[in-house]
Amino acid sequence: MKSGKLVAGIDVGASTTKAVIIDSRGHVLGSSVIHSGANFKTASKKVFDDARTQAGGISIPDNFIVSTGYGRRNVDFSQDTKTEISCHAKGSFFHYPHAHTLIDIGGQDSKIIKLDSEGRRTGFKMNRKCAAGTGAFLEEMANRLKVDIKRFNSLAKKSRTEVQIGSYCTVFSATEILTKIREGVEIEDLVKGVFDSIIKRAAEMDVLDGHIVMSGGVVAHNPYLVKMFEKKIEKTIFVPPLPQLTGAFGAALYALEKKE
Repeated sequence: MKSGKLVAGIDVGASTTKAVIIDSRGHVLGSSVIHSGANFKTASKKVFDDARTQAGGISIPDNFIVSTGYGRRNVDFSQDTKTEISCHAKGSFFHYPHAHTLIDIGGQDSKIIKLDSEGRRTGFKMNRKCAAGTGAFLEEMANRLKVDIKRFNSLAKKSRTEVQIGSYCTVFSATEILTKIREGVEIEDLVKGVFDSIIKRAAEMDVLDGHIVMSGGVVAHNPYLVKMFEKKIEKTIFVPPLPQLTGAFGAALYALEKKE
């Protein structure tokens, strides 16, 4: 059984639910990511238990838990809730304690958060209600291409041809993909085009000035997309150690402050 100041953050997103357990120095002792499914309460309990197991086991009464994300109020065993914007900002600033712009590409939405040198939020933008430019968009494109989404990163790296996918809507993009398949465009070029479409959606959301940080599940599983983004904006992009867990990690940091 672990002892000392252990706290947890749980991020209940529309697509995935994440949990992080940290110690008083912010070191991650256990973490887990699972699909949210149709029952957020069940998902939050499962992901927390998985993180506890990885951390060596902790008891809920002795610790402080903060929940965040779309379904944060479904975590009935947490002691507090915080908005996902606050938690993503806090998690990002912990790793990069200076003014920067955070681009988070999640399963159902994309957001840009601007922070000053003290970690205060100075701006915030979210994508349109359409899923274009998100993880859901990637999943739909993988379904259309009949390709395992886990192969997207390696396929895009093989591409040597620029393919433009101009549609802003996921449905229209899918139709555009089918047209290009009929034209004989190679799979790897199509996947790279899909990556480029996500990058364009994010770049058009706001001015990307100063230091740039990227987080989210799409970033975690597709590091080549980050390389493509760097080339587009001609800047180095920083990625936290556990990019998909940035929100949950930020929630855990809030829990640590509450407990102290």
